[in-house]
Amino acid sequence: MKSELIAEESAGLSLSQLAEFMKCLGVVTAYNLDGGGSSTMYFNGEIINNPTTNGRSIKERSVSDIVYIGY
Repeated sequence: MKSELIAEESAGLSLSQLAEFMKCLGVVTAYNLDGGGSSTMYFNGEIINNPTTNGRSIKERSVSDIVYIGY
């Protein structure tokens, strides 16, 4: 079950807005990872975003790369 605090959909920031935000935070080097439809965020045993397969259905896609941050 998704947390009620997580929005169903978010427009997010444009690349230029993200760059300006990072600059305001004092970041010297930052990376923008692809946040497209194949991006899936998994946290505490749950998928917490809405990945899409074709822009219409919500389903994870098979992808060859991951970024894993363990704690």
